[in-house]
Amino acid sequence: MIFKDKLVIVEKALNPEIHRLFTEALKTQSHESDLFLLHLNGSFNKDTAQWNAREIRKRDAHVIGPGHEGHSEQAHYSFIDKYRRMNIAKMSLPEYLKLHEYSPERNAEIDELVDIEETTIQLEMLIYLKFWEADLIIKKLYQFVRLLNGEHYDWYFRVQESSRDADATGSRQDIIRLKIRDRLKKISPTIYQMIKDTYKTQLRNSIAHSNYSFLSRYIHPNNFVKEDLAAQLKAVSFDEWIDIFHNTISLHNQYINLDNMIHEHYREIARKNNNEVPVRVTDSKGNQYLLTVIYREEWDDWRYKQTDEK
Repeated sequence: MIFKDKLVIVEKALNPEIHRLFTEALKTQSHESDLFLLHLNGSFNKDTAQWNAREIRKRDAHVIGPGHEGHSEQAHYSFIDKYRRMNIAKMSLPEYLKLHEYSPERNAEIDELVDIEETTIQLEMLIYLKFWEADLIIKKLYQFVRLLNGEHYDWYFRVQESSRDADATGSRQDIIRLKIRDRLKKISPTIYQMIKDTYKTQLRNSIAHSNYSFLSRYIHPNNFVKEDLAAQLKAVSFDEWIDIFHNTISLHNQYINLDNMIHEHYREIARKNNNEVPVRVTDSKGNQYLLTVIYREEWDDWRYKQTDEK
């Protein structure tokens, strides 16, 4: 359940910070269109590289466009957006929590409220995973942090598929904790702390493996390990979950907001430059060259300019 008053508090802290970081990234990016590549989903396509090895006519393997991960994100967005629109509470969070104050005559009513809350939380757990496990969200946040640190756009980003996948950027949890969260500590203490408070590996594992239970308005992850410092959660109260979930929803809102800001910024640049924007490729050997992206006004989208196109 989404509480407007709670969401407003989170958004009030997060929205201006995302705008500040967007402006900052325009200054710190190492090429004027690196931020644009985040929106375009610049990627290295292995299939195209293999095609080039056996064909005379070569194609650039550095591609743009949604790809499988973009279509996957659209499916997740549809689910999250439906939940967001259909599950706005009709009362404030304090009013809702007051309904759970125990009295003997309201015992049956409170039990029914908790039963509904448990079902709702399980839907929200799906949304939690859809945000924190989605390849494209992780990729764009990773790229954004790189640009904020003055590094070039990484065309070769790839989430690790197995422990033997040595060429990958890293596992999801390592990328989120080490290459996104920790690298934001000085740049944006606000977002660093929000990710730290919200993304909990043990909780993620508990949800992903359906290894949890409910008791007395508490989520009990069944993966507590006394000797493991990363598995010390014994319980998460439903009130704590409300904080975690609203942080996640707000981060998703601002993720979309950032993508829209990037699109609008480079659309204005394109309109002033014959609907063209140059983007820079930095290949695996460190070589750099430019490709031209064309803005299509009728579709409000982007594509590469072909080599024979005037």
